[in-house]
Parts: sequence; structure tokens; C-alpha cells
Amino acid sequence: MTATPTRAARRAWLTDLPVLLVAVVWGSSYLAAKGVTTTQTVLAVLVLRFAVALPVLVVAGWRRLRALRPAQVRGAGVLGVILAGIFLLETYGVVHTSATNAGLIISLTMIFTPIAESRIRGTALPRPFMAAAGLSVTGVLLLTQGAGFTAPSLGDLLMLGAALARTVHVLAMSRMKSVRGADSMSLTTLQLGGAVAVFALLSCAPGTGAAPWAAAAAFDVSDWLWLVYLSVFCTLFAFFTQMWAVRRTSPSRVSLLLGTEPVWAAVFGIVLAGDRPGLPGLAGALLVLAGTAWGRTAAAGPAAPDPDPGTVTGTAAGQAAASVVEPAEPDRADTGLEPAGRA
Repeated sequence: MTATPTRAARRAWLTDLPVLLVAVVWGSSYLAAKGVTTTQTVLAVLVLRFAVALPVLVVAGWRRLRALRPAQVRGAGVLGVILAGIFLLETYGVVHTSATNAGLIISLTMIFTPIAESRIRGTALPRPFMAAAGLSVTGVLLLTQGAGFTAPSLGDLLMLGAALARTVHVLAMSRMKSVRGADSMSLTTLQLGGAVAVFALLSCAPGTGAAPWAAAAAFDVSDWLWLVYLSVFCTLFAFFTQMWAVRRTSPSRVSLLLGTEPVWAAVFGIVLAGDRPGLPGLAGALLVLAGTAWGRTAAAGPAAPDPDPGTVTGTAAGQAAASVVEPAEPDRADTGLEPAGRA
């Protein structure tokens, strides 16, 4: 018995709504990170945030974790080190720039990844995509100027570095043979574990800011609320919602909905954080949103069926569209999950 069009539309809406909520939550994550993090507590916040989320992932995916091959574990460890670099750049970056700038600049991953992949493969990208890329870059240049033409801030440059690091992560993930066949939950868990180990080691070095336990002791109620929000909603809720959604809808649909993240980042930054980008910045924000949306469409290829929703496959361009953990970062032919790089 086939579902009526009305029932099918209602079912699609009930699936789309939680995924859209993930994009909204991720868009707000830059504001949340600014609310709890200072230059002296970046490492501490990263350790504490994932110390809350990691045990839940370990318990939920314990059987699959035990089934991983040694080569897959080593590959996930390498990816975890790259992931740590992404988180560090993003978190230090958001401390030194506005939530609006952070959310929009990081969305350039969707432009950088197809360009990098095309260079590696020696293939040409469609002209509309290159036009979209130019539009996005022009938008970022305007966005970072604020009310007048000045040099980009340190935070803007760090967020740009984070977007490039995400591109490296996506490409490494798509090309590393050792992690092929690993399910998304196990791969995400191991990468986060490796990243937390890096954060913990760095936090023990002198001059790297407050220790996690010292920062935790100094947190007030507001700080703890922001931290729990980042751990529970921006990490765990986002991950499990994606795993639920991709079994009920298409990866392309999930990717499209998650691609609205920079829109929500701008909304939260302007409405709640009081960001005032000025006319050049506002024009730049619109160009970034238009360019990344156009670029996602221009770079997307025809989707192939996914033989195993638990595997990590697909092109690097596709894997840039979604992230299990952050912020960010076109159409994909796999699960719609990207076990990496969200702040």
C-alpha cells in the first residue's frame, strides 16, 4: 500500500524539521562558543565540551568500535589530529571575531573543497561554480571590512585557516584507504578521542591558558549552560539526528538543509550578539550566502545509491556539506554524515 501524497509530504516534513534544527543549532554554536570561551580558556573549554559528549558516543557505539580493524583505528587517529587543528583554529578564531563573521567565513569550506579536489584529480570545475567561488571570496573580503576598509582581524584569518583545515580533513577522509568501511559513529568517536587527547596534552604545557579543572571551577551558571549546550545540542543532538535522518530521507536533502547553517549564524550574530557589519559587511554577507548556495548547486553531481549507510564514501565535495561534530562544512552520495570538524 503506497502512501498518499499528503501523508508522504507530512512524513518528509517531520524528517526535515529536526535536520533544519541541527542547522539552526550549529548556526548558534559560534555565539555559544563566544559566550563561554576566552583567550585563556580555549583548550579548557574544548576538553570539557568533548569530555561530556565522548562517553555517550563510546557507550552507544561500543560494539562497532570493537569491530574496527587496527588500520582503521590508526587512520582515525590521524584524522583526529587534523580535527584538533580545526577545532583550535575555529575556537581561537571565534574569540577574536564576531559570531556573524565566523559562521559565514567557515562556510567557504563548501567552495574550497571542490576546488582542491578538482586540482588533485586534474579535472575542471563548471564555470558557474567558479563564478560562485568568486562571488563568495568577494563577499568575505567585504564582510571582514566592517564599517570601513581595514585589514582583516586575527579572528577572521583564523576562521579562514579553519575553513582550509576542514578542506584538508575532508580530502584526507575521502582518500585514506585505511578508514574505508568504518561506520560513521566509530570513526567520529575515535577522531574526537584523538582530538581531546591533543587538547589535554596542550593544556598541560605552560603558557597555554587555564587548566580544564581550574576553568571548570571558575565557571558560573551561564558558562556551564553554554558548555552543556555545545556538548549536548551542537554535538550529540546533531550527530544522532543526522544518523536518524539519513535513513529516512536522501543525503542530498540532508545536505541542503544543513547548508543553511551560515544563514542562521548571521541571524544569531546580528539579532542576539548585536553584530553590526556595516553596509560593506552586510553586502559581503549576502554575497557569501549567495555564492555558497550557488556553488553547492553548481558543484553537485548526480547522486549514486549508497550500498551501506554505515560506511564513509562519496566525493570530497559531498563530504564538505555536512559535519557530525561542526561547523560546516554540495551533494553527496553517501550517508550524508561527515565525521569531522564542527566547532
